[in-house]
Amino acid sequence: MPEIRNYTINFGPQHPAAHGVLRLILEMDGEVVQRADPHIGLLHRATEKLAESKPYNQSIPYMDRLDYVSMMCNEHGYVLALERMLGIEAPVRAQYIRVMFDEITRILNHLMWLGTHALDIGAMTMFLYCFREREDLMDMYEAVSGARMHAAYYRPGGVYRDLPDRMPQFQPTKYTNVRETAAMNEARQGSLLDFIDDFVQRFPALIDEYETLLTDNRIWKQRTVGIATISPERALQLGFTGPMLRGSGIEWDLRKKQPYEVYDRVDFDIPVGVNGDCYDRYLVRMEELRQSNHIIKQCVDWLRANPGPVMLDDHKLAPPKRTEMKGDMESLIHHFKLFTEGYVLPEGEVYSAIEHPKGEFGIYLVSDGANKPYRLKIRAPGFAHLAAMDEMTNGHMLADVVAVIGTMDIVFGEIDR
Repeated sequence: MPEIRNYTINFGPQHPAAHGVLRLILEMDGEVVQRADPHIGLLHRATEKLAESKPYNQSIPYMDRLDYVSMMCNEHGYVLALERMLGIEAPVRAQYIRVMFDEITRILNHLMWLGTHALDIGAMTMFLYCFREREDLMDMYEAVSGARMHAAYYRPGGVYRDLPDRMPQFQPTKYTNVRETAAMNEARQGSLLDFIDDFVQRFPALIDEYETLLTDNRIWKQRTVGIATISPERALQLGFTGPMLRGSGIEWDLRKKQPYEVYDRVDFDIPVGVNGDCYDRYLVRMEELRQSNHIIKQCVDWLRANPGPVMLDDHKLAPPKRTEMKGDMESLIHHFKLFTEGYVLPEGEVYSAIEHPKGEFGIYLVSDGANKPYRLKIRAPGFAHLAAMDEMTNGHMLADVVAVIGTMDIVFGEIDR
């Protein structure tokens, strides 16, 4: 008889399904996984340490770069922590804008997840469909902040600026003639709110397209049904949050259970799974796309009807207008002090959590009364999920490891923070 022994193999970081920098060491018995050992620290962002050497406002752009597919949601958790310590609240219009962009970000995140998860398992078309819609959402980011990804749009006391009245237009190029360009600009004739409204009208039919391709597809079901099943009790013990927890049947969503901003004023449902496998987590996220679309529609209607300030009128926290700064000495001093020294938080500590697209994103901030944090600890949802990799893949085949990484929706920026 030939001698039987287990093999240890490297899955990633160069593997196309080990998104980015996941180094996973698998102990295999033939094609069956006996043990999975995820190694972290290859990316090593050091975001928490860098934040200790910077005034509070200068750390907002670092938050975008944590989970780089859920940019504004990361900012939201951090900005809420600062506001709680300062004892301030953003104007209501700013809160609605934040909620709207949180949900736009949730759709952005889930489209990225859906496209790459399907691609990992072998469905190429999904990737192209999802990125087609992401383009419109990226344009919304760009219209409001000037950046497609790292927006740095949320600020303590509100948001950077109000929603623009005009959308940028496409220009004819050597690849597109005047007629094609006019068709591309059709939804861009009005304000950003008109553009978002046009998107939320179209999007439910597009979700139906995705579901037609995948939900009853027998290959998709063979690859996801019954894979990495986690019971509700075990999901809680492992520290799961977000779709990973809801996929196991636990109805826990911070937007409903611990409402922040104006989530208690909008109507939406929490989708939950039954079996806690990859397929249920897929169904939960697909329904979240629909619910987010519904929330955005409500925010658009409210924002149309209710103009108002989007930032606190307190120049100790928010810079004065540029026109004022150019002509008024007091405003110039405020501007200079805010951008060089920033502001001081009272001594104390705060934990602020939001319902991030991937789960509970928390910021634990300790202040010693200086203009920069004494300690910043980020509770990234992906970290707890990755810790369950061994348990979720044990006894499955090598090909199922790909499906498990996909169902976790991992981004390493927040894990190697």
